[in-house]
Amino acid sequence: MKDFEELSYNSLTREQQLESSLAFPVLMRKVYVWMTLAMIITGFTAYYVATSQTLLTAIYSNSMVFYGLIIAELALVFVLSSMINKLSLLTATLMFVLYSVVNGATLSFIFLAYTASSITSVFFITAATFASMALYGYFTKKDLSSWGRILTMGLIGIVIASLVNIFLHNSGLNLIISYVGVLVFVGLTAYDTQKIKQMMLEAPDAGEHMQKIALLGALSLYLDFINLFLMLLRILGSSRD
Repeated sequence: MKDFEELSYNSLTREQQLESSLAFPVLMRKVYVWMTLAMIITGFTAYYVATSQTLLTAIYSNSMVFYGLIIAELALVFVLSSMINKLSLLTATLMFVLYSVVNGATLSFIFLAYTASSITSVFFITAATFASMALYGYFTKKDLSSWGRILTMGLIGIVIASLVNIFLHNSGLNLIISYVGVLVFVGLTAYDTQKIKQMMLEAPDAGEHMQKIALLGALSLYLDFINLFLMLLRILGSSRD
């Protein structure tokens, strides 16, 4: 009887391990598919708004609308991050899509501030940099968890310095923030990739709960890419002026 119980336990463990190993590629694929779709949605939304004088006027001539969109972005990220366990997968996905649209609307200004050729070139530079660091984070044997605190401190510093510079309008400080920002988001790309990989490797299955975690992973990488792109655009972008 005892042997039978042990045999059943070992068999169940093997089945669980098999399910877990099969879940990993499924979940990692979802992370990058969701991230890519969000990037496409944001890009098309930004371009559409930039080519619509009505929408541009509505957003940028009325500070309440513009700051309302910023607050909406922050609220969506906060709700997704803090309440993911209470949300259904469908609701979480729709909120992610909505965030991509709202973010695209607020990013439409880049088509007015920079030339199309510089936006295109910086996008491909960002994509190459992001891909390189994501591959490093995925394949490196080095534990990058120690980067987390340093990168978080750097991110907080960027936010504080950016808020201060709203009032100072110091171009030198803006350039420093951009260079530091590139370093921070390059590091975060590798760090987040490794963290996501580890979570997906430990996933017991590819059920709804783990798919929601994968969605949060996609959001993290999406934010890393967008912010890296904006920092590089400040440094390398050609102004329309």
